[in-house]
Amino acid sequence: MTTIEKSITQHIVDIMLDGDAEGLDSRTPLMELNIVDSAGIFDLVHFLQSEFRIAVPLPEVSPENFATVNSIAALVERLRASEGGVR
Repeated sequence: MTTIEKSITQHIVDIMLDGDAEGLDSRTPLMELNIVDSAGIFDLVHFLQSEFRIAVPLPEVSPENFATVNSIAALVERLRASEGGVR
């Protein structure tokens, strides 16, 4: 697990799972299991923007990009690599 995945996982555990990490890994379907809902996505967007110093454009705020910790980490990496991704 990368540092980005660890940070995202820890945030989800702390904020959305009340500290219970049992059964959560980088491929767990977050929305399918109701770990993350639409409001949770926006919490994660705020977290990503402050933790990783990236801007998350509204078109990137989609269920596909927030389906798993892996997909969220891929979004962070993609935005970091893009010219407009860093504030």
